[in-house]
Amino acid sequence: MAKFEFTKDLETGNALIDSEHRELLAAANKLMEACSSGKGRGQMAETVKFLNDYVERHFADEEKLQKQSGYPGYEGHRAFHEKYKQTLKEITAGISDSGISIADLARLNGHIGLLVTHIRTEDKKLGAFLSK
Repeated sequence: MAKFEFTKDLETGNALIDSEHRELLAAANKLMEACSSGKGRGQMAETVKFLNDYVERHFADEEKLQKQSGYPGYEGHRAFHEKYKQTLKEITAGISDSGISIADLARLNGHIGLLVTHIRTEDKKLGAFLSK
């Protein structure tokens, strides 16, 4: 699995958002590294809990900034967040420490990749709006 990197194209210019995005990518990489070394099952429960907690906290932080600033893309952004959280819960509900499969890991990795794409496009628009 590819390692996620917080590159320049993911920077939004907002310190809180960027900090939280770095935290997400670090957790995803920690899981991928554990899997690569045969220790993924032991890392799974911690990562699943972190990811579900993270999206709740991070999306709430982003949405608060959007509301406070009058961001015009708020409704669409919020709709993505709601769908993303639901799909993440569905993916992680079937994963247990003893039952992670390559397919589960690939699905989780793909879902994190979807969030990276969202950061690269939608969160960048938000960052540009917030810096006006």
